[in-house]
Amino acid sequence: MKTGKVDAGNLTAEQLRKVYLEYMAAEKHAIIGNASLIPEHDPSVLFTTAGMHPLVPFLLGEPHPAGPRLANVQKCLRTVDIMEVGDDVHLTFFEMLGYWSLGDYGKREAIRLAHTFFTRVLRLDPARLSITCFAGDEDAPRDEPAAAIWQSLGIPPERITYLPKEENWWGPVAVTGPCGPDTEIFYDVDPAGPAGANPAADPGRFWEIGNVVFIQYDREENGRYRRLPELMVDTGLGFERILTILQGAPSPYETGLFRPLVSEVETLAPAPEPFGVRVVADHARAATFILAEGVTPGNSDRPYIARRLIRRAVRYGHEMGIEGPFLARLAATVVETMGDAYPHLVEAQDQIRALLQTEEQKFQRTLRRGRAEFERVAAQYDNRLPGDVAFKLYDTYGFPIELTQELAAQQGLAVDMDGFQRAFQAHREKSRRGAAERFRGGLASQ
Repeated sequence: MKTGKVDAGNLTAEQLRKVYLEYMAAEKHAIIGNASLIPEHDPSVLFTTAGMHPLVPFLLGEPHPAGPRLANVQKCLRTVDIMEVGDDVHLTFFEMLGYWSLGDYGKREAIRLAHTFFTRVLRLDPARLSITCFAGDEDAPRDEPAAAIWQSLGIPPERITYLPKEENWWGPVAVTGPCGPDTEIFYDVDPAGPAGANPAADPGRFWEIGNVVFIQYDREENGRYRRLPELMVDTGLGFERILTILQGAPSPYETGLFRPLVSEVETLAPAPEPFGVRVVADHARAATFILAEGVTPGNSDRPYIARRLIRRAVRYGHEMGIEGPFLARLAATVVETMGDAYPHLVEAQDQIRALLQTEEQKFQRTLRRGRAEFERVAAQYDNRLPGDVAFKLYDTYGFPIELTQELAAQQGLAVDMDGFQRAFQAHREKSRRGAAERFRGGLASQ
């Protein structure tokens, strides 16, 4: 296949999406639309956290109407690393460049597709790529075939690291089901650093930009791994990290994709602080996408994630001196910069604005009252904030426990979470008994 040359160093986000999809179409992959952030086929997660989630039934063997070779750009959201957001690599909302083989091609072609895209289409320096492969254990052998393919493409053995299941294995989604080893692709952002370094030893230096999963086993109820008759391939390439590398930026927040939003936060904040600016920008973007899916902020499941992101953004904005509601203004910037790629943002912008204004005004009041009370009680303790005190902040002042933990950590205090949970459960039980008494009293009076 002839790959068209692009001026990769000047690619915008829109152009990177276009170049990728054109490449996969030329490689005979059907281009499918991006799915909702609300998973349709995977009840194990609240949001689509990877490009494969919308394709779970097809990775399990169901034929896809578009054929056995698929590709797309999928919007995703993860909150497991929310406390890391603000560094150079972690985001809550992100985009994934994905391609899949549903029993069509094997490891060699899957790895070649990734290598060609990075080195010939985007023209990344092959000398800055490092690879990890599955190390093998009692369940499955060392993935030497994958390593051999990488070597045949020019990656020397010293830049290939074998890692255990915790690092280089996907699945199953539940206790049983399809799973398999993966091979991950890393880019060295500091090639002048010490020789001999690898992704396992220096994750800050090596950014993961791709992951090729080989779904070739079925984990059975007895814990054994049975080899599947057909290999499925699930590949995800990190859109924002690739864009960051191509644009020579130190983090996604300095790319053209994020810069309008970051600049807006810096304009609003009288005392902008780099980490806080990044958190506000990231959370405003993520909340905008969640609310566009019809989620209303609340106290459980998806609504709770929306509320947590909004309130965390408000808190950091408040600390940087932003007064009054501001998230609706940031959401407008998100819609303006990403609406062409995701038209549903434009369609839902009035709904997004209204929800953000309501939630933000509500939390501004909570924050003022709860922050003052937190400062008062925290001053009474040296090392540990008691669980019942943390619960009172939550119950009386509406102060989220995660916010109490963050503020306590900034003052060198731990929070007694076991005590908090005991107080929380006691409160729930008391409320349950009270509701039962009221119900019985109501019946007796009839």
